[in-house]
Amino acid sequence: MPKLVCFDGYQIDLLAGQLLKNGIRITLRDQSFQVLVALLEHPGEVVRRDALRSQLWPKDVFVDFDNNLNTAIARLREALCDSADHPRLIETLPKRGYRFIGQVSSPVEAATKKIRLAALPFVNLSGDPSEEYFSDAMTDEIITAIAALSPEQLGVIARTTAMRYKECRKNVEQIGNELAVDYVVEGAVRRTERQVGINVQLIKVRDQTHLFARKYAATLNDLFEMQRQVALDIVEHLGINAVPDTGACLAVGGRTVRKPTENLAAYNEYIQARYLMGKSTAESLAAIRQHLEKAIACDPEFALAYDALADVYWYLGYWGFMRPREAFDAGVVHVLRAIEIDNTRAETHALLGQFHKTAYNWHEVEREMTLALRLDPTSPMVRLTCAVNWLMPQGRMDEAVAQTEYALQLDPLSLFVRLARVLMLLISYQHERTLEAARELLELDPAAYWAYLAMGSIYRDQGLLDKAVAAHRRAAEVSRDSPAMLGWLGHTLALSGNTSEARVLLQRLYHNAAEGYVPPTSLAWIYLGLREIDAAFEWLNRAVDECDQLLMAIRSYRFLNPIRSDPRFAILLRKMNLESRANEPSSQEKLVTTS
Repeated sequence: MPKLVCFDGYQIDLLAGQLLKNGIRITLRDQSFQVLVALLEHPGEVVRRDALRSQLWPKDVFVDFDNNLNTAIARLREALCDSADHPRLIETLPKRGYRFIGQVSSPVEAATKKIRLAALPFVNLSGDPSEEYFSDAMTDEIITAIAALSPEQLGVIARTTAMRYKECRKNVEQIGNELAVDYVVEGAVRRTERQVGINVQLIKVRDQTHLFARKYAATLNDLFEMQRQVALDIVEHLGINAVPDTGACLAVGGRTVRKPTENLAAYNEYIQARYLMGKSTAESLAAIRQHLEKAIACDPEFALAYDALADVYWYLGYWGFMRPREAFDAGVVHVLRAIEIDNTRAETHALLGQFHKTAYNWHEVEREMTLALRLDPTSPMVRLTCAVNWLMPQGRMDEAVAQTEYALQLDPLSLFVRLARVLMLLISYQHERTLEAARELLELDPAAYWAYLAMGSIYRDQGLLDKAVAAHRRAAEVSRDSPAMLGWLGHTLALSGNTSEARVLLQRLYHNAAEGYVPPTSLAWIYLGLREIDAAFEWLNRAVDECDQLLMAIRSYRFLNPIRSDPRFAILLRKMNLESRANEPSSQEKLVTTS
């Protein structure tokens, strides 16, 4: 039997002894788990009750076998949302035993059952480079519409990966093989003062057959209807049955995609902001905020604009462009307004969960993340947010890694997904996989300094302090002396015995903190390396108060082990509401992931 087996959206991991659905662990008692393993070893065959007895209970153990087995089966069915009267997965054969009747496959087979499609960036035919934002927006909207149509049958590569092929000279076969997709959509856009025209073609990767090619034209007022029609025509030619929409929104495959806005001026400001979002500089973030504020002024009911503005504030606080508390307090207002207008969007609920994390309100984090997973379990961004902002702070690293792996399937070239995967692997201490993932990230982006940080952290854990210092120096250099990277460098320098340079970095960070925000953890790490524990705890407390995001892995950081027995460490956990949180999934989580 393979170590990983998939069925009906579930995955059983024999090495970890876990049952998962959509990457989230489901609580299952040992006897029920063993019953499931026994049934999966013989799919479609009868597994007799006496065989289960010999597997579950040794001969010298005397139990009420019938009742215990019946209870184990009942709990297993409950976890799988199965029914004895109308079985979908486990069939009872009275007085004989049980048979697994679901379709069993390997993870690779399960993933390949879906049709996979990539919509490449639409070409701007206007001749005006300033119109690039509009052609990119059309690509984005059509990707979103196609992905919503039939998520159970169709896997659509996310826009962040698709956009990396903008102005790419590779042919369809090369791109299709790189992304492991079956079909590619190509298109071009031309906008005039009153009309939009889109040319679309659907190409089969295997033989580069054009399944269909069509020109669409519409007035600006009918823009969203045209996008919807393009998406419906594409899935129709893929042989997928789509349910027509009801006018105001596209409701297909169990998901709803609303029109962004009825106000074209607001939409134009919004898509200009989206176009700039890949450029994470202080100047671009200021321009993004201006566009989004104008969009909201044009349409105060524009939920996506509020969502994007909240996301900007989150970014500003998360990466230290603003003091985290100030940024998060400003952003949460906008995400709450977005949900007030439209509470059906999964990414918005996941974003609200992130903001609840800044108050260490883990109950609300869990509630919003599980709701987001219910609304759209196929969203790479929801999976990523769940991993970084819910599972990782709870110390549930195996699940956090699984979520990033899922996100990677549909967004394989996203730098943010790749970065999150590196960090989740690093914090779960999977050294070889972390190094491999870090090297892959650097191939995509040589400026990804977090990859060097990951390498340095692994070398430090392995006692290779010279290599660790070199990697941390490189991280600091590439990041242009980011305070976070200087903190890790100072920590490793102190551990290696180079205390004089560590103290120079410490003073430099004090100087920087007098002029702007510096993550308190940066100073705490250096004091820990210098073994000045009282000062370290002073800055760790400040990190909790500031909601320093680099402290969120406090339950998993092994380099903190020497101070875990200090009573002050328990106080830190208590302030973060993490001291009594069990690592087991809650009943609410179980309900979500099995529904």
